[in-house]
Amino acid sequence: MKLSQYAKKMGVTYKTVWRWYKAGQLDAYQTPTGMVVVREQQAEKPGTGRIALYARVSSVDQKSDLDRQMHRLRDYAAAKGYQVAKEVTEIASGMNDSRPKFLKLLADPSIGTIIVEHKDRGTRFGWNYLTTLMEVQGRSIEALFPNETKDDLVSDFVSIITSMAARIYGRRGSRRKAERIQHCVEKVMQAEDEQE
Repeated sequence: MKLSQYAKKMGVTYKTVWRWYKAGQLDAYQTPTGMVVVREQQAEKPGTGRIALYARVSSVDQKSDLDRQMHRLRDYAAAKGYQVAKEVTEIASGMNDSRPKFLKLLADPSIGTIIVEHKDRGTRFGWNYLTTLMEVQGRSIEALFPNETKDDLVSDFVSIITSMAARIYGRRGSRRKAERIQHCVEKVMQAEDEQE
């Protein structure tokens, strides 16, 4: 397809894809008339390829939860009929974007599907970016429990409060405090919806 069509398909400007072409990041060629043509990739269907399970906790004192998380992931994969090729566990903060084991999974093109328990096990913010990028590659990331709240803004707010509470009050009480705050925020949002 023409470079302009590719830009439209990707939802970016023509100038951006031109830079990608010049940097050699696109599978494209230039015709004798000067037109740049991007080769359409025959990607596999999302979800095909090897299956990986990823479990993460924020601190060493939550290691027992790591085992329970992995057990729930195994049960989910078995119920779906998935053949699990890789199991990865990691102890790192969800706010940290340089988690080596998770990044290695994301960079491995042979992994077709990554399964996590909750969205925040993969990333605290930017879940939609992550899923979109995976889909473009013909891959996917699944969460057992995709959304605990109906409102994304509330979910983001709860993630921030959980991280802040963990730093201020320690790891143990942060989740309970964040759950109470989430409950209060949801009550306020519900009251506002009822007033409208």
